[in-house]
Amino acid sequence: MTGTQVESPDAAEPDQTRPSAATAHWRAWLLEGLSERTARHPGPHATPDAEHEGHSWWRVMCLTGVDYFSTLGYQPGIAALAAGLLSPLATLVLIALTLLGALPVYRRVAHESPHGEGSIAMLERLLPWWAGKILVLVLLGFAATDFMITMTLSAADAAAHVVENPYAPHWSDGGNTWITLFLLAALGAVFLKGFKEAIGIAVALVATYLTLNVIVLAVAVWEVLSHPVKIGDWTDAMTAEHSSPLAMIGVALLVFPKLALGMSGFETGVAVMPQVKGDPSDTYARPAGRVRDTRKLLTTAAVIMSGLLLLSSLATTILIPQDAFKSGGPANGRALAYLAHEHLGGAFGTVYDVSTIAILWFAGASAMAGLLNLVPRYLPRYGMAPEWTRAVRPLVLVFMVAAVLITVWFDADVDAQSGAYATGVLVLMLSAAFASTVAVHRRGHRAAALGFGTITAVLAYTLVTNVIERPDGLKIALIFILAILVTSFASRVHRAFELRAATVTFDEAATRFVEEAAERGPLRLIANEPQEHSRREYRAKEYSQREQTHIPDGRPVLFLEVFVTDSSDFTADLTVHGDEKHGVRRLRVAGATVPNTIAAVLMELRDRTGLVPHAYFNWTEGAPFSHLLRFLVFGDGEVAPVTREVLRRAEPDPERRPRVHVG
Repeated sequence: MTGTQVESPDAAEPDQTRPSAATAHWRAWLLEGLSERTARHPGPHATPDAEHEGHSWWRVMCLTGVDYFSTLGYQPGIAALAAGLLSPLATLVLIALTLLGALPVYRRVAHESPHGEGSIAMLERLLPWWAGKILVLVLLGFAATDFMITMTLSAADAAAHVVENPYAPHWSDGGNTWITLFLLAALGAVFLKGFKEAIGIAVALVATYLTLNVIVLAVAVWEVLSHPVKIGDWTDAMTAEHSSPLAMIGVALLVFPKLALGMSGFETGVAVMPQVKGDPSDTYARPAGRVRDTRKLLTTAAVIMSGLLLLSSLATTILIPQDAFKSGGPANGRALAYLAHEHLGGAFGTVYDVSTIAILWFAGASAMAGLLNLVPRYLPRYGMAPEWTRAVRPLVLVFMVAAVLITVWFDADVDAQSGAYATGVLVLMLSAAFASTVAVHRRGHRAAALGFGTITAVLAYTLVTNVIERPDGLKIALIFILAILVTSFASRVHRAFELRAATVTFDEAATRFVEEAAERGPLRLIANEPQEHSRREYRAKEYSQREQTHIPDGRPVLFLEVFVTDSSDFTADLTVHGDEKHGVRRLRVAGATVPNTIAAVLMELRDRTGLVPHAYFNWTEGAPFSHLLRFLVFGDGEVAPVTREVLRRAEPDPERRPRVHVG
């Protein structure tokens, strides 16, 4: 057979019209900071620099609080609408699940992922190969649902507080949708400009908001205690509706899944872990102080929120007429604000409204920062995102378009969005509970595994009940999941022909082989299957390659062998090991794919020696399409042409591009 050299000069590309100065400026602004480091967006959930000392846990708790505590703005009203007079009983069930279920789970998650990766990373480690990647993509869809609905629901509730305020201008009446869109646009503008570290703002907002809520609830408790007949009216009404206490408890157990959004904030609490200062003795591998203080953060936030939820549920159920909670009613989506205006006057009520609007708006900022940290953490590493997703501003525009569509779809209705919100929260909690169950089971802790398994079952029941009664959340999540899957795999195919090697290093033996071979001219490498071969087989392979591809006689050759480790990985640090066996010198390296690994090694050899290396291959029998699928899924396939294509894209100059020969 006559040797065939695949390498050929590229045809001259047609001249491209240069973009205008305005277009270039716009593109530069939009893609500012496009690098590997842009995944660490400087928002509330950002990973601090190595020299960053972090903050006290109670200050970092306020980052969780802008998401977690802000649900007081709408949770009591949603609870009353879902459970009616039984709202306090359903809230007690929710509190029990929070303290006995979600809190232990996320204390375990904090231990298992102390650098803010969360439960998604725990599950990623459980499943190998493509199964783990696909699971992560699905969970990212639910996480996107959680964070996106946090933004739109919080903005919608802030709009409700604006519209219902007695001092609001008349032209704002019925303007919930456009006010919500305005708040979302303002949120997007902040992130397009650049969102800075905001712990100080979060501390001020949370402290003010909690103080005002304590005042409102204290006045409400005094009002109830001053008029005990109101308690009697409430209990009489419950007795009239339900035949027995057991029936009341049964109904409360059935309706409490509708209140599940009151558990939001735990995933955020783990995401902010890198901001916790910890102990001076903490190391990256063993951040014991950070884990301990994060557990304090989670426990304190859960206890505070549980107390406020119970008091707010009792106060709003006893003091507010049930009709006021219905859609369009004065307490819909703003039950505590209703009490503030009713019992403390319009001036204090307006201050409360402003505080609520501020923390709800900042909860949207926290959710946006979470998305901007979550998406670049996984998708670029998988090769499943276009390069521009490493920049912040394009992602902000994508998320803002999604937020506008969701707001218009739900007509800025807080109640309508609560089901979607609860779906995202519950899926993330269920994944965390399942991951915790597996983690403790693998460590042989049977009692803990049984406990976490029970929590997993309860959360699964809660999720299924919520989805059956309010399927909108699942529909939105499926839209996000489908969009993520389609764009991710399209990006993976598009980026499949990149070098995909972070670094390439050579051990001592490999370095010696390369230097000695380079003394006699350009390196010549024979691509070989990595399985062990006999001396006779190696000699036969060398002879056939010299004959078919015309390797000059007397020139030394090196055998290059690639082991595929995990073909679902995208990038890897390559280490080339040299050894001498069966009378031949071998360079052996492990990578995610064969062609990309060979191309990366060839490019590194060119840079090391200053000479363009030559690589020699055999054609592989089989259909081209099936080989392409094998390359995309299993990392091998028809190696020669794919290696050449990877090199063509990596080195546009044909004169400097490593040569590919096929016989």
